[in-house]
Amino acid sequence: MTKVEIARLILDFTHRLFMHHAFWFAEVQKKFGAERAYEIMQQVYETTSDIQLKRLAKILEFDLNDGLPAPLVNMNDDEIGKLLEGISVNWLANDGVWFQAVENAYDMADAKHCNDNAWEQFSPFEAWSIKKHLNLPNNSGIEGLKKAFQYRIYSFINKQEIVEETENSFVFRMVDCRVQAARKRKGLDDYPCKSGGMVEYTKFAETIDSRIKTECIACPPDNHPEEWYCAWRFKIED
Repeated sequence: MTKVEIARLILDFTHRLFMHHAFWFAEVQKKFGAERAYEIMQQVYETTSDIQLKRLAKILEFDLNDGLPAPLVNMNDDEIGKLLEGISVNWLANDGVWFQAVENAYDMADAKHCNDNAWEQFSPFEAWSIKKHLNLPNNSGIEGLKKAFQYRIYSFINKQEIVEETENSFVFRMVDCRVQAARKRKGLDDYPCKSGGMVEYTKFAETIDSRIKTECIACPPDNHPEEWYCAWRFKIED
């Protein structure tokens, strides 16, 4: 193989590693349920990350700082900000490519169906991941959810705000949505994302705290003001 062919193979191996990890989780979840699967995945993630980083550090000759790649830890604020945004945009682009692939192969209805089901899996996973990162307790309440929203991937590429705050509730608004803004620039109607949003936001909030209820104020195809694209109320009943 040429060096280019080997480089492509290395990237393909990395893709296989990610998919193998995902298939393992899917099977464990099917066998033992989501709660137990997350517990096992946390053990796996901690162990395998340590093994893999140590091996890559040895091969690529970089130091580890508290178990993390030193070149990553030592990035300046501007560099790390660009990297966070770049990874977030890549995540969103990956989501869009999947949607378009299914839509082109079948139709919009099938793509929306797959999209909504994918969010049903990803949203609680992202909430679980954030809870672990922030060491949030299972019932961190309204304040825990506010904090968790700051660490979603979306928060690094979209503009969002929290308003109408009370002790037991708040309203979350997506002020600038990268997907919808792009459609607007092209003269297209809003993407009708309400069905996916109901799954996404409900599952996310419930995973942060099972007492939290989610209400959609408006989300495309609903009418909405120019100031925001979608708005959601989160509350814990008295």
